[in-house]
Amino acid sequence: MSKIIAIYKREMKYYFQSVAAYASISVFLAISGYFFSSIFKYYNFLSLEMRRSADVSSRLNIIDGITRPLLGNISILILFTVPILTMRLLSEEKKQGTFELLMTYPVSESSVIAGKFLSALTIFAVMIFGTLLYPLLLIIYAEPEIMPIFSGYLGLFLVGATFISMGLFFSSLSENQLVSGILTLGTALFFLLIGWLAPILGPDLYHSISQLSILFHFEPFAKGIIDTKDISYYVLLTSLFLFMSKKSLDSTRYKT
Repeated sequence: MSKIIAIYKREMKYYFQSVAAYASISVFLAISGYFFSSIFKYYNFLSLEMRRSADVSSRLNIIDGITRPLLGNISILILFTVPILTMRLLSEEKKQGTFELLMTYPVSESSVIAGKFLSALTIFAVMIFGTLLYPLLLIIYAEPEIMPIFSGYLGLFLVGATFISMGLFFSSLSENQLVSGILTLGTALFFLLIGWLAPILGPDLYHSISQLSILFHFEPFAKGIIDTKDISYYVLLTSLFLFMSKKSLDSTRYKT
């Protein structure tokens, strides 16, 4: 455990000594703030319009009108932010030649993977925590349901952890950060959008294909539903990429 903490502290020190962490967090909060402002303005516009129609206004609520669209947009934003956080995790070590040195230390591959994964997850948690201001404003002024907000943020955290594990794996494959980032983005995009292909493939494959989609399993969280099936999906996918990351380091240590 002490070795994991040592790797974790080393990575956190690097993050906060570089511009990447501050830039990623600032851009993420700025864009998510824009999403919240736009969605909130549109919701106000709909509210004014709906006053003329009692039937439609009865179906308008803050969770469906603001919270779910906001969480959906943030989940897409995570897709582009996480590769920036993860592409240097192991790629830079390889490029600077410190990777071979790291492999000679008396630390296991599992400790290296765990320390680097937890450090990126911590930065990601800081980013997500910053967006809590938006639902907090809704809670203060509009009193929406709390459960969909809580479950939605749990879903965002699981989506982020899954993308980080992908990024760590691809960072272990290449010394080129750009290649690692592009591979992470492409793979995350595949798991994000594969559900959109399911209806095209026909009813027989619809269920199987949609089960692979990250958005398919995120939707229940956005609705306030916490299902062990959806949690298991994210945990298994994250564990799979962490396992492949360890195997990648095993292979590298063997070669060195």
